[in-house]
Amino acid sequence: MCNARGDEAQAVARLGFLEWAFTEPGQVTAETVKDALRHPATKAPGSAAARAFVDYLRQAVTPLSAGRARRGRARALH
Repeated sequence: MCNARGDEAQAVARLGFLEWAFTEPGQVTAETVKDALRHPATKAPGSAAARAFVDYLRQAVTPLSAGRARRGRARALH
C-alpha cells in the first residue's frame, strides 16, 4: 500500500496508470479499462493513490463533451 497523499498520491496514480496502459498486452481500449474497473481491487481501493488510480480508469471511459467547445469556437470564427 502506498502512503502518498494529495499531489503526491495523484502523481503516483498517474505514473501507475501510464505504466498499466503501456504494459497491458495488446491495445488498451475502453473495454480493457472497463474490465480493469470490474476487478475487485477497484471496489474498495485502500490508499489515496489507489483511489486516484481508479479515478484515472473512470476518466478513461468517460466520454468527452465537445458541444460546448465547438459552439465557442464557432462564435470566435464568425
